[in-house]
Amino acid sequence: MRTFKALCLAAGAVVVAGTSAHAADMVNGGKLLLTQGVTNIEGASGGGLATWATIAGYETRDGIGANAHATYVDLSDYSLRDYGAAVGLWDRVEVSYTRQEFDTGGTGAKLGLGKDFTFDQDVYGAKVRILGNLVYDQDTWVPQIAAGVQYKRNDQDAIVHAVGAKSDQGVDYYVAATKLFLDQSVLVDATLRYTRANQTGLLGFGGDRKDGYSPEFEGSVAYLLTRQIVIGGEYRTKPDNLGFAKEEGAWDLFGAYAFSKHLSLTAAYVDLGDIATFKNQHGLYVSLQAGF
Repeated sequence: MRTFKALCLAAGAVVVAGTSAHAADMVNGGKLLLTQGVTNIEGASGGGLATWATIAGYETRDGIGANAHATYVDLSDYSLRDYGAAVGLWDRVEVSYTRQEFDTGGTGAKLGLGKDFTFDQDVYGAKVRILGNLVYDQDTWVPQIAAGVQYKRNDQDAIVHAVGAKSDQGVDYYVAATKLFLDQSVLVDATLRYTRANQTGLLGFGGDRKDGYSPEFEGSVAYLLTRQIVIGGEYRTKPDNLGFAKEEGAWDLFGAYAFSKHLSLTAAYVDLGDIATFKNQHGLYVSLQAGF
């Protein structure tokens, strides 16, 4: 929480500084609406489940951007609260922080953990755009490509070890390629993630079935209905490391509405598969993002 507050204060400081002529040149908001993506469940810019090659904020190569988000996912037997902030530097570098709170609700008692037992996880991320430009490279098939890393730390060391995980912390690595076809109003993303996280890390890292890293896929297709509305779908594979509970892929169907460059709302139907022996975990995903 202290880290989240610090990031928000830092973003606020940039806004205040924007009253000066120098900061006005730096914080220029030059990207097209919705081309920064939204914030996914691990705090990176992209879709709701997938990470894209986009950089957070509406800054261009001479600017600084930032956003804060709050997300709620209501599943059949669980819920997830997710909030954090990200800063984009010169449309080249992204740094982010997200706090995930996975609430077992009444299911916690059935699992022997107690009602409303919560798994908390901090996710620190960094992403660098390597080549390509999402908007301006329309005369080539080369996508925007970025590489990133996420350090995750779970607060339930004893419990994740008890269910078979090898560690309460881990690092994910990924490479994302995102292509926007402006004439067709279509965006396509494919991301390769190298990870050993169980349920994105909420159930620890590695397991009794498999402890090593595995390559996993994240994909998105989005269609821009108007300048302010985008709809689409995503699919994400996940490792199946734990013997006590099978882990399946996740998918969603989403819609996002940008009120302006400073505020957007995303809603989705999401299916996360089986989670900790409870099957068919699906429900509503809602995320509010504010920034510049």
